[in-house]
Amino acid sequence: MTLEEVRGQETVPESTARMQSAGKALHDLLLSAQRQGCLTAGVYESAKVLNVDPDNVTFCVLAADEEDEGDIALQIHFTLIQAFCCENDIDIVRVGDVQRLAAIVGAGDEAGAPGDLHCILISNPNEDAWKDPALEKLSLFCEESRSVNDWVPSIPLPE
Repeated sequence: MTLEEVRGQETVPESTARMQSAGKALHDLLLSAQRQGCLTAGVYESAKVLNVDPDNVTFCVLAADEEDEGDIALQIHFTLIQAFCCENDIDIVRVGDVQRLAAIVGAGDEAGAPGDLHCILISNPNEDAWKDPALEKLSLFCEESRSVNDWVPSIPLPE
């Protein structure tokens, strides 16, 4: 058995637990940010916030279902938002389940269809740094992911 095989065996359960922990932290962060009134949803709305006040943005979530992967315009928006977030030291993650995200943040129109949740920004509610344990956990998760060249990690949302 090689060293890589041994390391691979050790990291699989740890990696799964790490991803589940990050998913739970994201769930908690979204609920907390929504209660605080510092959640911005929508690609265009998020772009406006990033353009006007990028220093106030603390976290970014990009969400796309499998059918969204073929949407070239959305992918271009994602690329631009990712570049902007990386340039401004904003932690960023991807989520593969827009419907689950809609269930968490409760976004939707009168007919019950989810609004644009492809991009969600979390901002500071005031000038003081917002200290949320879930935000700190996700920041650490993103930092660890970047250390292994995973610049925009994908996180599964808990059921």
